[in-house]
Amino acid sequence: MSEVLFRCEGVGRRYGETPVLHDCTFSLSAGSFTVLIGPSGCGKSTFLRCLNRMNDLVDGCKVSGTIELDGNDIHSTQMNVVDLRTKVGMVFQKANPFPMSIYDNIAYGPRCQGIKSKKILDEIVEQSLTKAALWEEVKDRLQESAFGLSGGQQQRLCIARAIAMEPEVILMDEPTSALDEANRDLLLELLREYQETAAILFISHDTEAMKALCPITHVMEHGTIIETQATEQLFIHPQQPWTKRFAEAACHRGEVNWKWTALN
Repeated sequence: MSEVLFRCEGVGRRYGETPVLHDCTFSLSAGSFTVLIGPSGCGKSTFLRCLNRMNDLVDGCKVSGTIELDGNDIHSTQMNVVDLRTKVGMVFQKANPFPMSIYDNIAYGPRCQGIKSKKILDEIVEQSLTKAALWEEVKDRLQESAFGLSGGQQQRLCIARAIAMEPEVILMDEPTSALDEANRDLLLELLREYQETAAILFISHDTEAMKALCPITHVMEHGTIIETQATEQLFIHPQQPWTKRFAEAACHRGEVNWKWTALN
C-alpha cells in the first residue's frame, strides 16, 4: 500500500460564523491521482486551499480538524508556511502568473528554497518549461513579462512554476477548463508523467481526464465529502442523488463507455 501523504480528519472551515466546510475526512497517497467533483459552490476550491494554508490569507477564516502532511500537522508551529508550499504546489482554474518575468516566475520557488546559483536556476527553468511543453515557445523571451503570454501559455507557465519546486503533492483546481484541446492534452500527458513522483488532487468535471487518469473519485456536496468510489464504479453505480445525476448525464452524452446502471 502506498504511503499516505495527506491525512484530513474532520476538517471544517468558517467565514466568521458561516460554515463552508464541515467534517471532511480524506487521505491522499504517494503516487496517486485523485479527482474531486461536486456542484458549483459546494466547497471544493475552499478545501484545496485548506491543504496548503492559503486560507491563512483570508481574514476571519477558521479551520478546524486536523490536516497532516507526512504525519505533521500543517498548522503546528514547526510547519513553516513557505516550506509547506514548496511541498504542496497549486494550479488554479484561471492562470495567475506572478507580475514578473517568465524566468522569475519559475525561479521564484527555487529561490525561496535557498537556491542561489544562476546555473542551477537556469537548469530548473529550462527543465520545468520543457516539461510543460513551453520551452521552445518562450526560450528567447525569458526576461519578458509573463502577462505577454497567451492564456494557454500562462496556464502552462503556472504548471511549470508549480513543478519547479518538485513538490510532493500538486493541487489543481479545474486546470483544463480554460484550455483548448491541444493544450489540454499536453497538460494531461504532463500530469500522467509527473504522477510517478507526486500525488495529484484534481478538481475537475472533465470526464475524459477522470477516466484516463483518476482511479478514485471523491464527491463533495454542501461542504462535505458524501461519496468515494473507484471512478469506473462511480459511473456505473453512483450512490448519492447528485452523483447519479452527474453519472447519468455523462453516460448519456457518450463521454464514458461504462454503462450507467445506478440503483434506484
